[in-house]
Amino acid sequence: MEQPQQSAGPEAAPETAPGAAPDAAPDAAPGAGKPPLRVGMVGYAFMGAAHSQGWRTVGHVFDLPRRPVLAALCGRDGAAARSAAERHGWAAVETDWRALVARDDIDLVDICTPGDSHAEIAVAALAAGKHVLCEKPLANTVAEAETMTRAAEEAYGRGQVAMVGFNYRRVPATAFARRLVADGRLGTLRHVRVTYLQDWLADPAFPLTWRLRREHAGSGALGDLGAHIVDLAQYLAGEPLAGVSALTETFVRERPLPGGPSRGLAAGSATGTPGVSTGTVTVDDAAVFTGRFASGALAAFEATRYATGRKNALRIELNGERGSLAFDLERLNELWFHDTTGPGAEAGFRRILVTEPEHPYLDAWWPPGHGLGYEHTFVHQARDLVHAIAAGTRPDPSFADGLQVQRVLAAVEESAEKNSVYTPVAG
Repeated sequence: MEQPQQSAGPEAAPETAPGAAPDAAPDAAPGAGKPPLRVGMVGYAFMGAAHSQGWRTVGHVFDLPRRPVLAALCGRDGAAARSAAERHGWAAVETDWRALVARDDIDLVDICTPGDSHAEIAVAALAAGKHVLCEKPLANTVAEAETMTRAAEEAYGRGQVAMVGFNYRRVPATAFARRLVADGRLGTLRHVRVTYLQDWLADPAFPLTWRLRREHAGSGALGDLGAHIVDLAQYLAGEPLAGVSALTETFVRERPLPGGPSRGLAAGSATGTPGVSTGTVTVDDAAVFTGRFASGALAAFEATRYATGRKNALRIELNGERGSLAFDLERLNELWFHDTTGPGAEAGFRRILVTEPEHPYLDAWWPPGHGLGYEHTFVHQARDLVHAIAAGTRPDPSFADGLQVQRVLAAVEESAEKNSVYTPVAG
């Protein structure tokens, strides 16, 4: 996600990106002869780069029913957008998302902006007849997520689809874990425990970027990291959370104002510049909460950006009556499985190297033992969305799934405000 796109006027003329490859020579592209799926993307920084990688690569790896075309990239900074478009292979540039949505040569709008602009862009794109992919979390509030979900349901009746981008579902190991749970290999679920730990805010001199302002980000570690682990837990368990009890904390409440644009999770501080002051952090730095699934299974969650030494440490474990599963994002080609039905003398977790062609997504990649990485989750995301569009089926995860996550996050915030009182998840 990145800075929201400011209007440059709907009449702003699109620009061709130098060095980009427009849809002028389809015979040279993968999937030549198949109907194009012309993608327009709003945003070009961290998530924009990841989504670009997915769209640029997917047709070279998978046999798709439609041929993705990187038609136009939108960003409020024209020079930066042109540079990103050239780097990532987008054919044209817009500086106003409204102009992008209005283009006749766009079939799908991919939203990679902060949460405060998700609802407006998604609803407008659906009203304009486009398919939509929206980065997580779906919105900054439950009300916005409900509006987006209603718009997506109405658009589905017109043949459009809308998907939210929870890319960790697309790690082959987590997709395989879901298959094992669905096949009953764990039996009745008892516990889920999941943590997502980062440390990029541990330095109190890190500047006050948009991710630390509620009006842009909606929340802090809760929405940024907590949304991922709530979705992943519900996806793997195959059921929703029914209620939560939570604590949140903001450890550093004043930070120096930024001295320039942020890039990914890095930013420069304006500290030392005459007249520069600090600003107030208006989001949480960490969230810890317990939960109960609809079946009665218990869950424990921790999301923080202050775990010194942890860069992108997501770990989840599920315990059931017949077995357990464990996954660690830092070893994303592995899944650990314990089967209680075997001989007790041989009991214990065993490592499954998830690189076989029988595993999810891997029949299109490398020989067994040749692992994949973070960027491949966005390729798989694009693959699944293209198939859903071609088949006219509801994508997974849908906006309704994103709304469910948003309701859990809202319950976490409500519980934390009420001294950790158990709070049912609405809906």
